[in-house]
Amino acid sequence: MSSTPVQLTPKWYSPKQVAALLGYGPSKVKMLIATGELRSIKDGKYRRILPEWVDEYVQRRAQQQEAA
Repeated sequence: MSSTPVQLTPKWYSPKQVAALLGYGPSKVKMLIATGELRSIKDGKYRRILPEWVDEYVQRRAQQQEAA
């Protein structure tokens, strides 16, 4: 019987992970969270960002660029 490794998809990201995904520095992601441009939730002492919220942010930025 062969065992196939299970690949888990993250349910949420840390600000550091989002920075890596977007090619930003961690301080830029923290600023986006502080200004409300990027949604996040507080989980204990940590901030977490849902993958959908990252997608929403990217979509909004693309639309802003197209409108300019």
